[in-house]
Amino acid sequence: MHPPVIQEETTGCGIAAVANILGKTYTQMRAIANGMGIYAADTALWSDTQYVRRLLADAGVATSPTEAPFTHWQALPDLALLPIKHHQDGGKEFWHWVVFKREAGQPVVLDSASYLDENCRTDFDQMHPRWYIAVTPPQRKGADSQVTD
Repeated sequence: MHPPVIQEETTGCGIAAVANILGKTYTQMRAIANGMGIYAADTALWSDTQYVRRLLADAGVATSPTEAPFTHWQALPDLALLPIKHHQDGGKEFWHWVVFKREAGQPVVLDSASYLDENCRTDFDQMHPRWYIAVTPPQRKGADSQVTD
């Protein structure tokens, strides 16, 4: 597994989550996002699912059309976007994006927060997602290659 992408902007968790799925660096993903009119400074990036969906769709990666309720970690698909740290501000929902994945049957959460000691998280009891977006894993060009444009 590649080391997780760490967000380089305080509000860049959505961009970093997509970079983690696509195998890109934060800088590469930020350039793509900015080219699509998506900026980390836009607080809608962490209160609306359309931005991460657009970034993934632009790379040819499919997501579930709706959010599915989170029931338990074992029920998640092999790759999913999860919102954690839900809170409200001015009546609007906000969250922090992370990526859930299974590699060789082992579950892990890739959390891009720069303040964490470990960004590959397995402390599942400390994370409380309410729902998830299933992601169809991107097709790899060979066993160890990354998706590229």
